[in-house]
Amino acid sequence: MAIRGGAPRRTYTWITAHAPWSAWAWRNTAFTAAAIPAALPVLLGLTATVTAPGPGTIPPLLILLLGPLLTRLQRSRFRALLDLEVPQVEREGGRFTPFGLVLQLRSEATWRQYGYHLLVSPLAAVAGALVVLAWAFGTAATCIYGWIWILPTETRTPGWSNDYDAITCGGVLLLLAAPWLAALFARLDAAAAAALLGPNRARELERRVEDLAESRAGVLDAADLERRRIERDLHDGAQQRLVALAMNLGIARATLTDLPAEAKAVIDEAHRQAKEAIEELNSLVRGLHPAVLEDRGLDAALSGIAARAPFPVELSVDLGQRPGATVEAVAYFVVSETLANVAKHARADHCRVHVVRGPAPGPSARAGDLLRITVTDDGVGGADPARGTGLVGLHKRVGSVDGTIKIESPLGGPTVITVELPCGL
Repeated sequence: MAIRGGAPRRTYTWITAHAPWSAWAWRNTAFTAAAIPAALPVLLGLTATVTAPGPGTIPPLLILLLGPLLTRLQRSRFRALLDLEVPQVEREGGRFTPFGLVLQLRSEATWRQYGYHLLVSPLAAVAGALVVLAWAFGTAATCIYGWIWILPTETRTPGWSNDYDAITCGGVLLLLAAPWLAALFARLDAAAAAALLGPNRARELERRVEDLAESRAGVLDAADLERRRIERDLHDGAQQRLVALAMNLGIARATLTDLPAEAKAVIDEAHRQAKEAIEELNSLVRGLHPAVLEDRGLDAALSGIAARAPFPVELSVDLGQRPGATVEAVAYFVVSETLANVAKHARADHCRVHVVRGPAPGPSARAGDLLRITVTDDGVGGADPARGTGLVGLHKRVGSVDGTIKIESPLGGPTVITVELPCGL
């Protein structure tokens, strides 16, 4: 019962909200009618240009000069009557300087606005006139019996009521259609204004993409600087304290020979744990940002990774010119994580790492300067990111710099991981 009772109530509310006497109808009518005075300067200029006996240039020049004023007028019409804010277009150069005027005349946004004033605005004025006439004729036709009763009885022709019944029905239908006609013209006018008076959507998206790319590059640089700071703090602080602790424990173990066996065992265990902590801290520091990467570049840093691998690694690095620090850090992480995955899961006997800078070969190469990393192992294959083998982290790290990663790992091997990083960062 509640649903049946709610449906008629919603229908009644919708009808009253869209009736000819509703605020919705009068708002759209006022908006479309306001297009008539807003288009008068353009209509007068076009009329003067067409009806001039000779080639006249004054009316077109006046329209060009009045373009910014007409744009502000149209924006105020949309804002006041339709509650629609048309964004302004950012202009380059001074508005009243020769250079600024040249830039404005060369801007496609300026000519889009003139296209609205010369094409859409006159059509909107015609639409506004049609809406006003629809209201006027509909009201007059609906009230025709009132006009007839005012006239003397002698002037009425036989059968007059049949004709006036049809006119009255037509007037009622016209009054019902006028609000929807005004709403249709208002929607079309709003769509044209958004496309022509506002900024170019495609250009705005390009600008936003560029801003996001710059901000992301700044975030990546800041994160890289923060990793370097943490690496320096660990190297100069905690690591040095652990080294000093290990040295003191070693000295104590060598000099305090008269201690009980239990005390010597405790010192030996503490010395061993201190050395293990130093090794773990060294691995952590290298994973954050190795000092050799900043001092000597990617070739030397990757050589250190290859030397520490538990299997033979054939390394080939051909850069020509060092890429940016962020790209170097990502490349170092990719090779380090890949070799760690090979050692844990691939059961490989040999691995080959090839790093080259330049355009990627093949028909699917992306434009621009790329750092291409290829890691090949002779392991068992079957690498799958869904199995949590560290490949998900590789995808995220490579994607943070708009890079691509391709993994070919059939069962039985070999596994080939190809990463392309743009060097423009």
